[in-house]
Amino acid sequence: MNAAMIEQAGATPVYGQLADARAAEGCRLIQVRAAALSHVTKSRASGKHYSAAGGQNFVPGIDGTGILEDGRRVYFLLPESPHGSMAELSVVDPAHCIELPDKLSDIAAAAIAIPGMSSWVALKERARFAAGGTVLVNGATGTSGGLAVQVAKRLGARRVIATGRNAEALARLASLGADLTISLNQEAGALDKALKASFRNGVDVVLDYLWGPSAEAILVAAAQAAPEAVPIRYIQIGSASGPDITLPSPVLRSSSIELLGSGINSVPLPRIKDAIRDLFASAAAGEFEVPVQAVALQRAGEFWDRPDGHPRIVFTMDRQV
Repeated sequence: MNAAMIEQAGATPVYGQLADARAAEGCRLIQVRAAALSHVTKSRASGKHYSAAGGQNFVPGIDGTGILEDGRRVYFLLPESPHGSMAELSVVDPAHCIELPDKLSDIAAAAIAIPGMSSWVALKERARFAAGGTVLVNGATGTSGGLAVQVAKRLGARRVIATGRNAEALARLASLGADLTISLNQEAGALDKALKASFRNGVDVVLDYLWGPSAEAILVAAAQAAPEAVPIRYIQIGSASGPDITLPSPVLRSSSIELLGSGINSVPLPRIKDAIRDLFASAAAGEFEVPVQAVALQRAGEFWDRPDGHPRIVFTMDRQV
């Protein structure tokens, strides 16, 4: 079979021929149609993600879409190592498969699953978000953050605040549902003023895709400006700006901030699958906008190090794209 293979953790994938994958007992063989290039896929392949198995000579890809041996179109998650989703064949526990709606294409499903699920699960499962609240998305100019703005509106947010550095991408977010945008490029004092103004008006949930310095600024502003004793659920999802922050202890002692994480193992798989089904139903109804670029899998090495943004890269087994 044709596949993109990582010869050593941290290396760029090499496209070539591998022996056909074979399903172990209790697993299913999937003919892969599409697999998105996501931050979590690259992080796991580098060995830096907390869920990474590391090692050598493995196929990357945490999820994808394809066809089961009985002909059903499915989305699959967490294929059995070393058979990632970036190959013509993959091996998956049937409990990790979700049937696709007829109106949702293989490429669209692969593109939206991980980034859309990240905010849907964070809001519904971790934040217990109630319609009518306000959501701040930190790092809204990437694919996941842009979808988070749309998902928050879909789940009933009265107001969505979006932060980011890319001015052009920030400007586009208004058409996706952002009520206010805050540039992270501005001087520290001006950023603090803008953040405090938002928290004075009330923020119920923060979805953080960046961590790093912007997270520090947001947590301090929230502690100093938010209404007294009103809970703010701060959901840490990604760390595009760095894995660590400096958090002054009074931030937590002097506020009602609840600091939570959302990721693999933070929510039971059956509930993650329920969230993905709901996400796919909304996507099939045309409720989300995600620019996508389909790329033939043999070009995986060429596109591997491209930064997250627009459009989302989805590798396909079709060599003609």
